[in-house]
Amino acid sequence: MLTLQCSEPRRLAYREQMNPELRELHAIISVKRIGICGTDLHAYEGTQPFMSYPRILGHELSGELIAFDGAPGFKQNEHVTFIPYFSCGNCIACRNGTPNCCVRIQVCGVHIDGGMAEYVLVPSHSLIHGDGLTLDELALVEPLAIGAHGVRRANVAPGEFVLVIGAGPIGLGAMEFARMAGGQVIAMDISDQRLRFCGEKLSIQHTINPRSSDAWEAINDLTGGDMPTVLIDATGNRNAINDGFQFMAHGARYVLIGLQRDAIVFSHSEFHKREGTLMSSRNATRQDFDFVIQSIKRGAIKPATFVTHHTRLNQAASEFEHWLKPENNVIKAMITV
Repeated sequence: MLTLQCSEPRRLAYREQMNPELRELHAIISVKRIGICGTDLHAYEGTQPFMSYPRILGHELSGELIAFDGAPGFKQNEHVTFIPYFSCGNCIACRNGTPNCCVRIQVCGVHIDGGMAEYVLVPSHSLIHGDGLTLDELALVEPLAIGAHGVRRANVAPGEFVLVIGAGPIGLGAMEFARMAGGQVIAMDISDQRLRFCGEKLSIQHTINPRSSDAWEAINDLTGGDMPTVLIDATGNRNAINDGFQFMAHGARYVLIGLQRDAIVFSHSEFHKREGTLMSSRNATRQDFDFVIQSIKRGAIKPATFVTHHTRLNQAASEFEHWLKPENNVIKAMITV
């Protein structure tokens, strides 16, 4: 089978490998769609902190289930996706019902080879029914689940101001689920094109570009001097994360979905006097996947609008540099296999 491997930062190469063989309690998926996410792009750049090389990237997948063992309720050739974070089932996190942050987690396309390939072998317990979604929609369930998990961590209440920093696919998903929870969403990004997307496609009323306006003053005015009680970072950018602390209301919760390598720096006294809450949000759970699928089915979120660029697997290697350039206005790239 054809695979696309990242052998080291900024070096991609096609490799022919043997098709996977079915193992006990595993399933083989014929991959049909691969969504490109920030993890893939950061791995290509060499800035993904958990990445080891060489690695076949890709974990936003959909396809046809062609063989399986120990997957009751599934049928051959049905459309499926899967939860691409493989947990041990025994550690403190798994025992406490948070396998998304398993001590020994193996994330597909990061710690182990992913799905930029014609076929992928996954644990049967990770399978998710397609439930009538299109292949494109199914491939977008995972990144949307990331945003849904972050919003669930924040416990957004109706009427709260929610500042989402970063209007990439993860941030857009977080905005949608914060809106569905009743939050008053403020979108912040340094790209006017992405902010226009927020307004035109997601009907986000409040958008701020900190490069073209005083962000603190704008947010202060929007919130009547209160500032947001929920902040969500979806940038994975150190400066953006550090700057976010200044926008916290007293009693606010700040959720970091974005991931970067370096130390977070903020004023302890300013954070302390607010009795602020800082939390990370890692991956997602089956609960989040199920919620996303039901939200798509009832039309509450339309993920197909996120897809702006298409290519095929045998052409994808040459596209990564293109996808990284802000002037190319990529929201979500989708690979067809």
